[in-house]
Amino acid sequence: MSVREQLVSQRSPAGASHVIGGPLRDRSFALFDLQKKRREDEDLDAKQKECKQILERLQQRIHKLHEEAKKVKELHLSFDKFLKDEDADQAAEKAERERKEVLQLEAELERLKVEYAVLIERKQELQRQVQRHSSYWDFMERVVKMTKFDKVQALTGHLESLLHFRDHLYQRESKAQEQVSQQRKALLTLEDQHHFLRLHKNNQLSQLQTELEKTRSEALTWERKWTHIQETAAKKTLLLGQIKMATLNLYEMTDDILEEEEAVDMNDTEKQLDKVKMFIQDYEDIVKQHQTSSQRHEGQKKEKAKKLNTVIQHCKKLH
Repeated sequence: MSVREQLVSQRSPAGASHVIGGPLRDRSFALFDLQKKRREDEDLDAKQKECKQILERLQQRIHKLHEEAKKVKELHLSFDKFLKDEDADQAAEKAERERKEVLQLEAELERLKVEYAVLIERKQELQRQVQRHSSYWDFMERVVKMTKFDKVQALTGHLESLLHFRDHLYQRESKAQEQVSQQRKALLTLEDQHHFLRLHKNNQLSQLQTELEKTRSEALTWERKWTHIQETAAKKTLLLGQIKMATLNLYEMTDDILEEEEAVDMNDTEKQLDKVKMFIQDYEDIVKQHQTSSQRHEGQKKEKAKKLNTVIQHCKKLH
């Protein structure tokens, strides 16, 4: 691909389009093509000369081989009929080898002729292109006179460096665009991941809210149960306090009668009940034993019986 084709096929990067513009740019492209064609023409001239030399050497070699083959043929015909078969075979083998070599050289000569014809045609085409672009060369020579450059080659070298710089900028822009594209793809990927993560978290939040409502409902149920337990415990505590007070009253009533030296703790309700029970049993026995007692003791018995009845009534109330 020519320099002009490469430049036309590329998109100009931002910030570099002002380097070469207008007719000067088009003529610069044509000048580059002209220089390239001239270089190709020179290369073709060198290759044409080389091919021409090869053709001349091959023709000389073929001519020499034809002469040798002719001599061998004449020598072979003039040989004495009485030559040994072995010598005749060797001469025939040599002639065959030389014939094959001649055929190979002729094939190579034909190939080189075709290649030479192609090179001639290519050279003529390049010469026609050089002729068509020669006006640009004249134009560039006039342009050089208006610039700081002394030769067209220096100007074209400067333009080539500018084009190279433009290509460098274009490559940098392409890399930057590729990085931007990759960053956009990465951003889209992150946004998708964030979206999925947010959906997942929303689902988790919904589940947690459902569990929270369920837990709150269970907590209310347990709070009601706990309130009922507290109320029941308070009632039982109140009833227990009433029982303890009644028991203490009974014990104090019996204690006045028994006049025991060892007093029972006022908080020891069980022991107080035991004392009351013992008191009742003792007085039941006393009542049974003294039912037929004398009148002398009737007053005391009535008093004690009265107290006993009072204690019994309290016990019945407790039951």
